[in-house]
Amino acid sequence: MKKVLVITYYWPPGGGAGVQRWLKFVKYLRESGWEPVVYTPSNPEHPVNDESLLKDIPANLEVLRTPIWEPYDAYKKLTGRKKDDRLGAGMLSEKKKGGFAESLSMWVRGNFFIPDARKFWIKPSVKYLAEYLAKNPVDALVSTGPPHSMHLIALGLKERFPQLRWIADFRDPWTNIDFYHELKLSAWADRKHHRLERAVLDRADVVVSVGETMSEELRALASPGKQDAARFRVITNGYDEEDVYKGPLEKDARFSLAHIGTLGKARNPGALWEALQELIAEHKDLAADLEIKFVGKVDASVLHALEQHKLSSYVNKIDYLRHTEATRVQQESHALLLLVNNTPNAKGILTGKFFEYMASGTPVLAIGPPDGDLAKIIHETQSGLIADFNDVAALKRHVLHLYGIYKQKGVSAKGKNIEKYSRRELTKEMAKLLEK
Repeated sequence: MKKVLVITYYWPPGGGAGVQRWLKFVKYLRESGWEPVVYTPSNPEHPVNDESLLKDIPANLEVLRTPIWEPYDAYKKLTGRKKDDRLGAGMLSEKKKGGFAESLSMWVRGNFFIPDARKFWIKPSVKYLAEYLAKNPVDALVSTGPPHSMHLIALGLKERFPQLRWIADFRDPWTNIDFYHELKLSAWADRKHHRLERAVLDRADVVVSVGETMSEELRALASPGKQDAARFRVITNGYDEEDVYKGPLEKDARFSLAHIGTLGKARNPGALWEALQELIAEHKDLAADLEIKFVGKVDASVLHALEQHKLSSYVNKIDYLRHTEATRVQQESHALLLLVNNTPNAKGILTGKFFEYMASGTPVLAIGPPDGDLAKIIHETQSGLIADFNDVAALKRHVLHLYGIYKQKGVSAKGKNIEKYSRRELTKEMAKLLEK
């Protein structure tokens, strides 16, 4: 088999959204004639652990691990957190107060840890992997970010081994990420972020991203002469047939609207809370049946908004479930909330969670741009309903439609033409890019 070196920060037993994409590619690459070798930290700061994901690691996979130093102990001291506190993804905070310490730490993070807090792993990793590759050559190299320090490790290797084919895989944007403006960047730091991003986009042989809009944005950020469309490719996230829960289950007794995963303040769906508040006042039966179910970390701003809309009593909050248990909850619920960040890059947001939602057969209730990448696939697969961020009237119609199915004890039809979004099929697409 040909060999590919995969550089990733997220790897089991780490859990959460960041680990899924390349865990699944690695799981199925051998079927397409590629033997993966994974490089990952031995002591990462993962937001959660999920031992159930270990089952997806192929037998006898070579996993290279070296220690990483991350400045999170100092950050925890500065912000008054406990040493064993796990840090949420993105800008999520479960505490109501931020204050000067949080603001100062954000400024330090944006201006000194470029591109991110894993920057101290770049040089030692380039040195370690260069020595490894000199003795153990591979046919291709993949870096996946965020954190985008992974791309800079690959860039350093590309400079030492220019013949090595490199795919830079973007699960999220870099300078177009929704919270980039919150980093309190100086002009110098902003220029450095863009310079490093452009170096990755220019030097990678192929730049892969998870959606059409993100791919177009990354292409536009590359240098003139480096914007060849053939270099910028899309391979979406997907679902794994083996993860779809197949055991016995019963639908929730109450009309459950469930959100699975991290819910940050940029995804706080104010229009939905307003719609539900109005519907409860207008429909006594809905008021008696409603359950708002959260599985995962929830930002304090979301809980505050629910309190303001008199919805707190309807909330069922579950801090975390293993991935296998979360897929069962997806099928037990009556609708699955898919909330796009209400930020300038909203059209290009296409989360991995959506594809698992799709495979569950439970209808998706999405909030996001009606002309975005997510809306396009929802309509293509007939897997749910979508409303714009502030369209309270449309959300009320959608909720009543789903509630009608619940009252009639009906079951929505599964989405159509979803097979091409299976992890196995998507891995075949990635293998084709590696072959070229």
